[in-house]
Amino acid sequence: MDKVLTQKRAGAHLYPPIDPFDQRMLDVGDGHRIYVEQCGNPEGIPVVVFHGGPGGGCSPTMRRYFDPAQYRIVLFDQRGCGRSRPHASVTDNTTWHLVADIELIRDTFGIDQWIVFGGSWGATLALIYGQAHPDRAAALVLRGVFLMTDPELDWFYGGGAGRFWPELWDKFVSLIPEDEQDDLIGAYHKRLFSGNATEEIRYARAWASWENALASIDSDGLTGDSPADYARAFARLENHYFQHKGFLSDTQQIMDNMHRLADTPGYIVQGRFDMICPPLSAHRLHKAWPDSRMTFVGRAGHALSEPGISAKLVQVMDQLAGPHKPVGL
Repeated sequence: MDKVLTQKRAGAHLYPPIDPFDQRMLDVGDGHRIYVEQCGNPEGIPVVVFHGGPGGGCSPTMRRYFDPAQYRIVLFDQRGCGRSRPHASVTDNTTWHLVADIELIRDTFGIDQWIVFGGSWGATLALIYGQAHPDRAAALVLRGVFLMTDPELDWFYGGGAGRFWPELWDKFVSLIPEDEQDDLIGAYHKRLFSGNATEEIRYARAWASWENALASIDSDGLTGDSPADYARAFARLENHYFQHKGFLSDTQQIMDNMHRLADTPGYIVQGRFDMICPPLSAHRLHKAWPDSRMTFVGRAGHALSEPGISAKLVQVMDQLAGPHKPVGL
């Protein structure tokens, strides 16, 4: 997927690699500085990309879902991850801090409205941001929908997905004493924040491996160990957010506030065989959102890199750059 593509992108789905025209560290307060970049056309349609995790960070590949001649592409590493500093920090790191950071980025760049593009946790954050600032989100493009509800967390950390991957589930669970296995998020939280760097990295790699192994429909379950710094940031931040249920007022907050997105168009792209974020959540979201369009991609799991998912996302973004451009952009 990362190889240089031909101009017509024949047989491929992503735009050719592009470099940023602007990279900076933005002071967002609370001792945090976040990495932000812009690429594409400085006069183009603004689109902001929310990465997954929490804790995943943005990557150069994420630039390639947008025609660089048409889009002004904004990417950033959320607090504590990627190139943002302090690394792996959960202090003053909540969903509402991130929403405020996003507004600071928008204001700093002088953008009135933008398209919001996010997958997995990035889809969660996109929905929360859109509900908080519906006048700023011209459209939402979502992949691998996650609504931060108890059933979704129970599916992935309570044994549901483990019924399909029992050998990997056993490996993930076996690191925790039997009397703590009824709350794996809490048990891993204790170890990811133990203050012992060796222990934190060991459990961080186990946490990341469980998720990475189930991301792609073509996975054989063999992921290897993630780099220590990446795994520690990813696992600590993700676990921190899940331990606190996304810092939402209740586990149905997103669905209860869908009326705030009544006038915002939505485009939902969901892998039919997503093991991490089961399609039921995307279906529920679509039913509650009259101005949404739903695409289930056959033979696709959770990963952004699934060929069918990539192809559909590029198609959606190409459409939004043409006659279907959202009002106001």
